[in-house]
Amino acid sequence: MIKFAHTEYFLLLTLLIVFAILFWLNRVWVKKAKSRFGDEKVILNLIPEVSSSKPVIKFLLILVSVSFLIIGIVDPRIGSKLEKVKREGIDLYLVLDVSNSMLAEDIKPNRLERSKLAISTLIDNLQGDRVGIIIFAGNAYKQLPLTTDYSAAKLFLSAVDTKIVPTQGTAIGEAIEMATLSFGETEHNKAIIVITDGEDHEGDAIEAATLANELGINVFTIGMGLPEGAPIPIYNDYAIQTGFKKDKSNNTVITKLNEDMLRQIAAAGGGSYARANNATTGLKRIFDDISTIDKKEIETRQFTDYEDRFQIFLGLALFLLILELLVADRKTRWIKKFDFFGK
Repeated sequence: MIKFAHTEYFLLLTLLIVFAILFWLNRVWVKKAKSRFGDEKVILNLIPEVSSSKPVIKFLLILVSVSFLIIGIVDPRIGSKLEKVKREGIDLYLVLDVSNSMLAEDIKPNRLERSKLAISTLIDNLQGDRVGIIIFAGNAYKQLPLTTDYSAAKLFLSAVDTKIVPTQGTAIGEAIEMATLSFGETEHNKAIIVITDGEDHEGDAIEAATLANELGINVFTIGMGLPEGAPIPIYNDYAIQTGFKKDKSNNTVITKLNEDMLRQIAAAGGGSYARANNATTGLKRIFDDISTIDKKEIETRQFTDYEDRFQIFLGLALFLLILELLVADRKTRWIKKFDFFGK
């Protein structure tokens, strides 16, 4: 396995393009300058020792050596030792509601963004646990399978919005069922955290939570929103609000937090319920409850010992620079007979 210690220095490779353009412009300028002095063949006869190919060869040597130098600075490393790493943790699926009602702004900036912030904070506090993400609206979709790569989890989380699903609705039961099946047959302790406003339009969420609990999976719920509710804003392509969502009777739709439903889901799933508001996301209580779940040993394989390989590229860069110095500017005998550019 190869990884790079300083990937930011890859940007220096753009300098090679700049150098190539400047070199080409210089060659064009020299050619035009010579043409102003007289016929090109006459000028070449006056300076027979001058090579037109040697400068190109020397420039290419410098260009390649700089490339190797930059790669050396980036410091490629090769994993040389694959070890079994044991850690303690649980398997955790984060089930996030991305229906349009999550755009309500009764908690700031809106329910969905506050949910993503809560999940991001939760991920930052995980240690050794495997985490996965499932999103749902009219249907449920697995966004990320179980992983210990928390950076990847946060990357996938950042891409979540209400437009990521094709059908609207709130299929909590389907999402819980998908999470239950996605754990697979492992002996690790498992938990599901459902983050939603609780407006379930399918009606099978409690049954799904009960089934999960029977399989040894705890289901926790976090209610996003306020009981008094809020309208659902509508924005155009320029992120300018154009109004609020209305029903068929042209009345403004008010979406309210369904706490009773979420309490029932948590009770059926053997977990607990917490409500988010503008002061807190309810995450601390849920995280404390999850911390009480016994953590089992998780075994993974990963490279734990990396060896630097920058010396190879720095050595090649030094060799090519020395070779460039040894290449003479004037024609040698064999180049006099065959000039690479015919001049």
